[in-house]
This record gives sequence, C-alpha cells and structure tokens, in this order.
Amino acid sequence: MSKKIPGWMTLSAEHVVVKITKPTEMNGVKVDTLTLRAPTVRDIRTAQAVAGGDDEQRELNLFASLAEVGAKDLEGMTLKDYSRLQAGYFRLVHDDEL
Repeated sequence: MSKKIPGWMTLSAEHVVVKITKPTEMNGVKVDTLTLRAPTVRDIRTAQAVAGGDDEQRELNLFASLAEVGAKDLEGMTLKDYSRLQAGYFRLVHDDEL
C-alpha cells in the first residue's frame, strides 16, 4: 500500500517536482518549484567524495547537482521548503512499498 503523494509534489520515474512555499532565488532567478532528476550511482559517489565525510554537505551537494543549482542557493531555502525537497528525494529513490 503506497502513501498518498502530497499536493505540492509531482513524482515520476525520472524526476520529482516540489512546489516551495516561498519563492527563492536559484541561479539568479526566483523560483517557486524545484525539480530533482533521479540520481545515478555516480551522482551519489561524487557527492560523497567532495563532502569530506560531512553528511549534511553530501546531501546539499547531491541535491544541488540533481536540481542543477548551487549548494549555497539551497542553503537560502526555508527549512520547511528544504524538508519538502528531502521528502521529494526520498519518494523519488525508494519503492512505494517502503
């Protein structure tokens, strides 16, 4: 039995689109949604390699790569919106049965 997908999230096999509550500047442009593409094993390994053992930095690097934005841009998000991004990522990479 799969969980209901929140109204602020659009999920497909290739990506997740997350609507954020507060428009935020990403790559110099104000946005109200962020799209994360599905990660590859290479994406995970690269984010891990450049984070130097810092799990929070690894996650920021990974999300920035998948969204094609700067990690500093993600750091400027509200915690609520970043939590939405985390939830979207989790739904993107895990089977519905989990």
